[in-house]
This record gives sequence, C-alpha cells and structure tokens, in this order.
Amino acid sequence: MLRRTKAAFCSVLMIAALSVPSAANAQTFWQCAPFARVFSGIQLFGAAGTWWKQAIGKYAQGSSPKAGSVLVFKAIGSMRSGHVATVTQVISDRIIKVTHANWGVRGKVERDVTVMDASANNDWSAVKVWYGPIHDMGIKAYPTYGFIYSGAKAVAKGAEAAAAKALNYDADAIAG
Repeated sequence: MLRRTKAAFCSVLMIAALSVPSAANAQTFWQCAPFARVFSGIQLFGAAGTWWKQAIGKYAQGSSPKAGSVLVFKAIGSMRSGHVATVTQVISDRIIKVTHANWGVRGKVERDVTVMDASANNDWSAVKVWYGPIHDMGIKAYPTYGFIYSGAKAVAKGAEAAAAKALNYDADAIAG
C-alpha cells in the first residue's frame, strides 16, 4: 500500500510540475493519452482509442468504474483518436468524476469532471460528459469500451514481460 501511495504521490507531483507554466513555456499543452498515462500509471501508448485492445492480457478491464481506472472512449468521426480519462471518484452507479486532458479546453487538464452513464443497459458503453463552456452535461452520448484497471498485479505482470523480453526468456516459463 505504501508503494502505491508513494507512486500516486510522485505522479501527482510530476503532473503539478509539468502543468506549471514557466517563462520559457508559458503554455502547457496536454493530449489525453500521455496525461492519462502519467496520472493513472497505466503504461499504454499510442492513440487513446487503441488502449482497450492494448490492455488485453496486461491490465484488468471491465464495465464498472473504480477510482484510478481509465475510461476508454471509442474512436468516432469527431474523435478520430478516441479519448481516455482517469476516474477520480465514483459518485453513484451512473455518475463518476474524471480528470482528463484536451476535452473542453484544447490541450488543458480538467479536474473532477462529471461523467454520466448514458447507456441503455447501465453498462457504461455510452457516456455524457460535463462540458464547461455550456455549464451543463453535453448533449451527445459518446461510445466507450469500458474501464482499464491499474494495480500491483498488472504492474508485476508488465515487469515480468519486460524482464523476459530483455533476457530472451519465455514469459510463461518465468511466471510458472
């Protein structure tokens, strides 16, 4: 537990340091995927919409929100690369808060944004997101894959795979 808390604290410090503008860099521009990777600790790369498939076998996935998990939005016409947002709080079975980047204000981080399950089956397969410029929930429901969960087991599995690759060993043989 101490390691997880220390890692979370270090991630928050890193984000804070990166988010503070300096004289040389007066504007910080975040894309959603790099921000979610730093904020959540989930080590996936590339376009946000590809995270769901990348997570298979590396991280647990599901349709229930949990604090620290990452909600993965599908790529659609208006969001060609998809979107990812880190869950900061579960309010109810249909409402969560997320922290994400590059949504309401281009390139900026928004903290504790309300997201509502808009799916017909209460499975988080479609969501509406609070949109600051109109001070209300957005009118469009965005399709999602679900949630990717971070955790010690996922990190350990990733470390095993990396070690196996570096040493040219069969990862299954190492895991036993």
